[in-house]
Amino acid sequence: MLSLTVDAGLKSNTIKPSSLREVVVDSTVMEKNIAHPTDSKLLQKCRNKLVGFAKQAGIVLRQIYERVGPKAAQKVASYAHAKQFKRMKKTLKKQKNYLRRVMKDILRKITEQPSKEFFDTLQQAERLLKQEKTSKNKLYSLHEPGVECIAKGKSAKPYEFGVKVSVATTLKEQFVVCAHAMHGNPYGGDTLWETLRIVENVTDKRPYSCFVDRGYRGHFAERHDVYIAGQKRGVRPSIKKKLKRRNAIEPIIGHMKQDGHLGLNRLKGKLGDKLNAVLAGVGQNCRKILAQLRLFYAWILYQLLAAKSAA
Repeated sequence: MLSLTVDAGLKSNTIKPSSLREVVVDSTVMEKNIAHPTDSKLLQKCRNKLVGFAKQAGIVLRQIYERVGPKAAQKVASYAHAKQFKRMKKTLKKQKNYLRRVMKDILRKITEQPSKEFFDTLQQAERLLKQEKTSKNKLYSLHEPGVECIAKGKSAKPYEFGVKVSVATTLKEQFVVCAHAMHGNPYGGDTLWETLRIVENVTDKRPYSCFVDRGYRGHFAERHDVYIAGQKRGVRPSIKKKLKRRNAIEPIIGHMKQDGHLGLNRLKGKLGDKLNAVLAGVGQNCRKILAQLRLFYAWILYQLLAAKSAA
């Protein structure tokens, strides 16, 4: 789909063939459509799901904590707001005990092979009970278990929950030539060669020069001339000017988040992450092509009116 927009951009003169030789690469976070994750919410939701699956399977539980469970969740929120963290941890421990008892009761009484959703919820309950504050690969959502916690160093949003997306644009026109999701929160320098390979597949041309920020230091893209922001050695005045132009990718990512759907991904699973990233890039290119066509049609209208007035 991106290749088709690149072809359309070349035919409409939105971009020039020579522009495909120089690209800018940057990464951002595509947030997932989930509630802000807290241990109390996850424990409460997981216990309710297990109780529901147990009723569908005909399992009679000793206790489902229908009244005390929500009360404990409310207390955790109140204690956290009042900064009474000792009481909060004590109540949170109660919530874990409620979930643990329900899970053990189900495992004792289950007689048939559970459904896939039931089995996945049991595994998620086990993960929630085992994970701690400093654990890695934590579970942040029950319906989107692949969500990752990513810290980009922003003061407004210290942590974002979603997936990292690599975006590549042409240096001159800022036309999107790559947008792909990278699961596992990889380091930017380790993904640069993969991004440039995708750019080459999309445009059918090898990008000779690549301009990136300092987050890509230690890359493995030896086949390309990579220039990093703040670099001094081997930077000519023309390259220095192009490095300043690298900052133009930031508003493009902002438009993809605001005007497209890169800011909040509503598609499910890892495949949904990849599709949403590509569709956001396609939408941005289509908006640029339409803007170019509007200018072309305005020029035609001006020529027609000028010819009519001259006649």
